[in-house]
Amino acid sequence: MTLQDDLATNPPCHPRACAIQNCLTRNGFDESKCQKLVDALYECCNAFYEKNGDSASTVSCPKANLLRLKMEQRKKTT
Repeated sequence: MTLQDDLATNPPCHPRACAIQNCLTRNGFDESKCQKLVDALYECCNAFYEKNGDSASTVSCPKANLLRLKMEQRKKTT
């Protein structure tokens, strides 16, 4: 699915959140093996907030300010 497809799901970005859970389950909850999926979720969530504003919410995404903090932290570790 594309970013636009994932933004259009109900709730938005849900397929990407599910992909992380599936990856974690398959890999014994080793987060290091699912980093690309986390990045994909954050990309979707960031686009969701850009489109709908920071006060919007979806169960699949952290709040806008927390999302940006997490994205900034990830940039520093890569």
